[in-house]
Amino acid sequence: MTNLRVRPIDVSDAEKFLELSKRIDESGFMLHEPGERKTTVEQQKEAITRIGSESRSVFFVAEADRGLAGFIAAFGGKMKRNCHSAYLALGVHDAFHGQGIATKLVMRVFDWAEANGISRLELTVIKDNVKAVKLYQKMGFQIEGEKVHSLMIDGKPANEYYMYKLV
Repeated sequence: MTNLRVRPIDVSDAEKFLELSKRIDESGFMLHEPGERKTTVEQQKEAITRIGSESRSVFFVAEADRGLAGFIAAFGGKMKRNCHSAYLALGVHDAFHGQGIATKLVMRVFDWAEANGISRLELTVIKDNVKAVKLYQKMGFQIEGEKVHSLMIDGKPANEYYMYKLV
């Protein structure tokens, strides 16, 4: 990988982002089952526009020479009591694993959070996704709790960790 740029997502990225999301869903570690995502390009454009209009939310993509390599979204709280926090969603295309892209995306959100008065970042991660759990811990996230049987994967219950980081 020669060039990697982390930048805000643009409405013009909608189709490529959908392709990326579907590929990441194939990992089995995302909320969507492989093949379950039915979002249209128009719906994705609307979602990108909506998130872009929210002052306490942000959506970044990692763009490599060969296209979009990953994404991170931070969805900020909308009420006075939780507007200091943001919920994260992160995904990296499997062809780009092990190249530091997730770390770069998380660091970009840390910078954004500090600049925008967000002092708590939180996420959920499937407990069996050991690589992701280790990445988040390396980035300073703590396990706050465990959601028992929160998902059904291949007909079997799966647990998720609640994780957080104060910034």
